[in-house]
Amino acid sequence: MLIPIADPADPRLSPFLNVRDRDLRQTHGDAFIAEGESVLAVFLSEGSRFRPDSLLIAANRVDTVLAWSPPDDLPIFVVDQTVMDAIVGFPIHRGLLGLGRRGSPPALADLLADRPRVVVGLVGIANHDNMGGIFRNAAAFGAGAMVLDATSCDPLYRKAIRVSVGGALKVPFTRLAAGTSVAAALSDSGYRVLALSPRGAWRLEDVPTDRPLALLLGAEGPGLPDQEMREAETVRIDMSSGFDSLNVATTSGIALYELTRRMAHGR
Repeated sequence: MLIPIADPADPRLSPFLNVRDRDLRQTHGDAFIAEGESVLAVFLSEGSRFRPDSLLIAANRVDTVLAWSPPDDLPIFVVDQTVMDAIVGFPIHRGLLGLGRRGSPPALADLLADRPRVVVGLVGIANHDNMGGIFRNAAAFGAGAMVLDATSCDPLYRKAIRVSVGGALKVPFTRLAAGTSVAAALSDSGYRVLALSPRGAWRLEDVPTDRPLALLLGAEGPGLPDQEMREAETVRIDMSSGFDSLNVATTSGIALYELTRRMAHGR
């Protein structure tokens, strides 16, 4: 449903005004904003766990959106580029925004009810670029779920969604209550929990893959807390002598590729 709008103060556009995530949460509760062509293509696909409430697009992007066959009842607000820039508060060259609703996160038991073979646990991931990169890798390599501790940042933050290229809209996730150990929760759910650390006891390529695995990742610098390490089996990615550091998103890609490849081939 294409709806041309010329006035940036039109009340129907209020969720898109100055699309800062903090302001959006305070004013519109569980709303989130997704932006860009690749992300909105995922948002409108059958693989997305969320459905857009509405879209705001620049007039020159109408053909792009219609090629995705959006639902007939989806409001698609069409504006000139200058009006769009005035609405969002800065020049937005992508010209494509989607408004979604978070809903309530699933309980851990419900998230893992289908027993995905590989899941990812995150502890203290505070950087939205890293969060988005990890979700992108999880989607690419088929991780079935993500379990976040209470201190990790928001996967549905606009930048995290953008960096994930829509992976944050595809991979199911939940967040545990403050004080809950991610490693213990996943172990209690029947997973072999693998804590990634340069001082890990296992080499990644030697880890048994005979039962469901949970890959546990911590923040760059401090890494995983000692409590989480004690609740897991520690695993390392061997690197050149004298260097023991990888970006956490890069680490997730290497580990997920190796583990999912071996599990797919029964090794």
